[in-house]
Amino acid sequence: MALPAAVRVNARPYLHGSEADAFVEALNQGQYGHGPITEAFEREVAAYLHVPDVVAVESGTAALHLALLAAGIGDGDEVVVPSLTFAASVQAIVAAGARPRFAEIDPATLCLSGSSVLEALTPDTRAVMPVLYGGRAVDLGAAVPVLAERGIVVIEDAAQAFGSWHGDRKVSAHAEHGTLTCFSFGPIKNLTCGQGGGIVPRSPEEAEQVRLLRMLGIRQSQADRIRSTTYRVDSFGLRYPMSALNAAIGRAQLARFDQIEVSRPQLWRTYRDALAGIDGVVLVDVDIERTVPFNCVVRVPHRDQVFADLQAQGIGVGVHYPPNHVQSAFAPWHRPLPVTEQTAAEILSLPFHPDMTERDVRAVVDLLRAAVTR
Repeated sequence: MALPAAVRVNARPYLHGSEADAFVEALNQGQYGHGPITEAFEREVAAYLHVPDVVAVESGTAALHLALLAAGIGDGDEVVVPSLTFAASVQAIVAAGARPRFAEIDPATLCLSGSSVLEALTPDTRAVMPVLYGGRAVDLGAAVPVLAERGIVVIEDAAQAFGSWHGDRKVSAHAEHGTLTCFSFGPIKNLTCGQGGGIVPRSPEEAEQVRLLRMLGIRQSQADRIRSTTYRVDSFGLRYPMSALNAAIGRAQLARFDQIEVSRPQLWRTYRDALAGIDGVVLVDVDIERTVPFNCVVRVPHRDQVFADLQAQGIGVGVHYPPNHVQSAFAPWHRPLPVTEQTAAEILSLPFHPDMTERDVRAVVDLLRAAVTR
């Protein structure tokens, strides 16, 4: 029997149909850099999140880099980060001149825990970067007062968590507790701009600082520079703005995001129900009542064999992610992480995107069941 097309890919962008018109309208305006469309996107995202401000940038990696710089993280500083994350999280730390301090994860959630953060702290720790794996909010619990007492900033890598909740607020709405939050609006994220990212700053002053950093240290807007014979470069900066073209896609996505808030959790629950009772398969918990899930991940025995089997049959399974503490690029900061290493050898990402139907899920799960029992 032919496999449904939707299960042949692990993830893909979900478009509502209005994105193309929004893109063409922005294209026809002829100003593709940061401008009014980007600023409208910033305001609309801030309103959705119920936060005072959002600074849009070119990618989630750029958001993390700028957040670290805005928090004063640099040479000689350590940043606690899980090894089980996309390499971008770690590269942002290195780009800021800091050192990653890899920490263990909770194998049930694939996220940092308060105890793993406390274990990883050193006298050089200046920041902690929880990664909201799968979209799940991270509660650092007993570590929070210790971090506050030591002046250690929390910079959330919420690349996968747009739309999720942390307690009774959206992820990112805890800036008054000293948390900086970074989102990705990349190709397959819950909300896509095609490419993009965003930072939720902790204060108006920090928002201004990030805006300077993202635009080469130039304070004047593009419109103001056009009307002047000069401009001022007030500080160090990088070229990290979000294009108006990407912001136009994001605005169209955000206007329909209520559909995603329903469809992604429902797809995850469909998987949960279909996977129940398969010996040896453990579904990674995402706290589904508070989460708009980015993916659906299981732990399986003989993962590499199961992966190869499903790939050979055309199922778009993936592995997210190979651990970073064993990567050659990060060898100077290696430390033994047995829980991470064991968990990373078992995880498997099942096809997950809102185009999928219940029939698609059944097709994936039937083949998974056969693969793990071979």
